[in-house]
Amino acid sequence: MSRRAGEFLRRLNRFADGPLTRKKLVLIILVVIFLLLYVGPTIMNSLFNREGSLTNNQNICHRNFLNPFQDALNEYDAYLRLESSATLSTLSHNYVPYVGNGVLGLTLEHDSYMNIKFGRTLSLPVYYHPLYIIDDLDMKESTLVDYKNGIVHRFQCSITGIHVSYKYYAHRTTPSLFVQEILINNPLNAPKTIHFSTPRLSDWPTSVKQVIKLHQGVDAKEYEVVTGMIDLPESENVIAVSVVCRKMNSILHIEARDGVDLLILTTIQYSKPIKKSDYAQQKDIVEKKAIAEMEKVIAMTGDRVAVRKLRDSHSTVWQGLWETGFYISDSKAEGVINGDRINATIYAILSQVRSYEHEEHIKPSTKSEILKTLTYSEGCYEGYSTLDAFNLWKPLNSLSNLDNVASRWLLTLEKQGCHNLLKAGASGVNQAMILSFGSLRFSNQHLEYNIHPSKLHRDFLFRRINYGNRTHVNISVILQEDNKAAIFVALDRSDKTYYACDAGCLDSPVQLGPYRKYFPVKLTEPLTAILYITADKQHMEDLRHAIHVHEVVEAPAHEHHVIALHRHGTTFGGLNPLVWASIIILIVIFHLFLCRIIMNEFCDSGTNISYKRLYNKA
Repeated sequence: MSRRAGEFLRRLNRFADGPLTRKKLVLIILVVIFLLLYVGPTIMNSLFNREGSLTNNQNICHRNFLNPFQDALNEYDAYLRLESSATLSTLSHNYVPYVGNGVLGLTLEHDSYMNIKFGRTLSLPVYYHPLYIIDDLDMKESTLVDYKNGIVHRFQCSITGIHVSYKYYAHRTTPSLFVQEILINNPLNAPKTIHFSTPRLSDWPTSVKQVIKLHQGVDAKEYEVVTGMIDLPESENVIAVSVVCRKMNSILHIEARDGVDLLILTTIQYSKPIKKSDYAQQKDIVEKKAIAEMEKVIAMTGDRVAVRKLRDSHSTVWQGLWETGFYISDSKAEGVINGDRINATIYAILSQVRSYEHEEHIKPSTKSEILKTLTYSEGCYEGYSTLDAFNLWKPLNSLSNLDNVASRWLLTLEKQGCHNLLKAGASGVNQAMILSFGSLRFSNQHLEYNIHPSKLHRDFLFRRINYGNRTHVNISVILQEDNKAAIFVALDRSDKTYYACDAGCLDSPVQLGPYRKYFPVKLTEPLTAILYITADKQHMEDLRHAIHVHEVVEAPAHEHHVIALHRHGTTFGGLNPLVWASIIILIVIFHLFLCRIIMNEFCDSGTNISYKRLYNKA
């Protein structure tokens, strides 16, 4: 090894001493490029990124916070927003973090105000800003919206090691309640003083503020009560509103190696639209209701276990709402709707409506009527697939945009035959949205899948569609290797025997069960639904004679360039793996050949120089 190393050094010395030839220049340029590409970033980071060591603790802190949500993020069941203008500008979608329950709603910006119901959505602002936020300049922050649990998480990590986690939710079973759970951890060996931004009023001139003590005794706490009127747009009527919130100091002292767990409760009550002359009477009513609601919640949250039960009761409702759902395979084609946009939109719409059947104050008789409404979906959904209605998929990057999208969705579903489902609240709205994605329609004793076969160039799954009171239907559309779509139907549960047939219903009805049954996608002339499902076998036999088609053929395979566009983002994608392997092999051979030429030139150049020097010495 020593002789070879010595020989290499001698050649390198001869190479450096000789004149700068074209071959040497090429070799030097190649070496510089290599160093810039492979070694340069590491050197630059070590020399100039002095903040890297300072922010390492922040990065570790955020990873620890986000690790439990990785599966949800991958499945589009959660959305992560990094609170940085530079980062947000690079995101393909920027969804504003939001909580709502049909009674109250707000975005989770640092200075958000509450909103109440007006028309179809939570679009009437109440300029009371309820958030407690730590505004520290060295805090790295991110916000995560957990769709399945209806909770927004905010994480703040300090360079010094302080980290804070927030949980926000507009409670589903107690719809007048907004909850903030704040956990502050100080791992330092020294105490730390934290400064809060506390709740405030902005543009609410009629509001009156007072401070009261609730939960009398040793545990008595101060609460702020704000009551006033809200003018309705384009109307002489007003709404009486009262808000009750925990009052805290804006400065919090945390001991060394200690933590603080805060629970901030806010209740809101408001009247129906009233005349200004009736405000004085309604003011006292809503104020007493808001205080009584707060006293009730305080009694329910005496310890950590009770707080966890309060949160779990809220999450359980949201998880139940998502049992009926929709899956679509990802597409890389420009301008298409993917799972992230769909789940974000469903969450935004469901946050605008109440879950009546789960609310505590709803009478049992009313809940029974709501459940009956959920089982009657006749006429829903009558339009074409909402996946093709791009006006329904506008950006959700601001409160005004979110309200506009929600209003447009609810109006569309109402006018397309889903008005009965909408009366049932969030469960009905979710059911109607899932039906609208596939233009699935309950019509005259059967469920039919109305979509043109040419639209089935991606995989779909309609999960747990409610058919009656005790039946859940799963419908899958899977693209086969021959680029033809196939339909599979199964029942999660059923209270009777169900049957299905494909387009035209010319074949005998197929009995459905827990295992998937295959149905080919057929194209009819004139165009009809591609699938029918019913519990009445005779009704399905009759459909054969009631659906008048004169041509039924198996739908043709989708063209290769259409599938490639969705899978690869270009019509040239999807080449045979052998072609890609051949290209890679050619690239490797080319580089080996190039290296061989360079080495030969280097060795030849070194040899010639040495010969010339020996000749001159002689």
